[in-house]
Amino acid sequence: MEYIKVEDSFPRLSGTAVTIGKFDGLHRGHRRLVDKILEKKEQGLKSLLFAIDVSDRFILTRDERARFLEEKGLDYLVECPLSDWLRRTRAEAFIREILAGAFGAGYVAVGEDYRFGYERRGNGTMLEKAGHRYGFDVEIVPHEMDGRRKISSTYVREELLKGNMEKVAFLMGSAYYTDGEVVHGRGLGHKALLPTINVRPPREKLLPPDGVYVTCTRFPGGEWRGITNIGFKPTVGGETAPGIETFLFDCDSDLYGQPCTTEFLHFIRPEQRFSSLEALRTRQKADLAAAKAWVEDESH
Repeated sequence: MEYIKVEDSFPRLSGTAVTIGKFDGLHRGHRRLVDKILEKKEQGLKSLLFAIDVSDRFILTRDERARFLEEKGLDYLVECPLSDWLRRTRAEAFIREILAGAFGAGYVAVGEDYRFGYERRGNGTMLEKAGHRYGFDVEIVPHEMDGRRKISSTYVREELLKGNMEKVAFLMGSAYYTDGEVVHGRGLGHKALLPTINVRPPREKLLPPDGVYVTCTRFPGGEWRGITNIGFKPTVGGETAPGIETFLFDCDSDLYGQPCTTEFLHFIRPEQRFSSLEALRTRQKADLAAAKAWVEDESH
């Protein structure tokens, strides 16, 4: 996959199948659009996702999004911030200069409520008319729904900030996760508490509430279920930035420095301050039992 970050000018391409949007969470609706452009590769078109970044906190970071799309087989990921220039560009000019001009689109797929251009005047009907003029096909893709509610990044964010990980997994089409690398912690787990691995999430990562979760952590050499704490570890002196600390079930491997992906499957409890390490140790044992019971239930 070619990963292109637009700064001053757009790449000059041709014969592309394009989808456009924010794509900050790659939920089920987004993934359907990705599937649409990937299908066009059979007709000789190159798949291109044009992501317009409007946030500084991401459900999936830019790197996580790029990895997901590369694994799917995308040809081009083009990222562009929502600049003043892009805001001022009229819908007709966006179609002429970017879709037909820079990208050389042969096919465009957008969601049914997609709006673009100055004052959001562009829509699917305008795209379809322009497609006849510039020689590209347009497909307006219906919403993915959860009952009567449209699946959207806003919906995913709401459920993520509640810690409702099962609902987030349904809306996204896969478990919420964060990528990272195992770093050294204080070593307290090996001395007094459960031995854990530590990961520092990127600052731009939108995290679920501080607390304890059932997780699955994947490494190049294997994967393990576990319990993960997100937060500041107030009982043992606290941290200045949120960390991700995981106890892996049945794992005695040396994992320092290894890249990993931690999937958050189920919320157990909020993070809290305990009166002593002994009280924290007792609660960790209860968390461990609750997590293993949840995993056992899920496996049946």
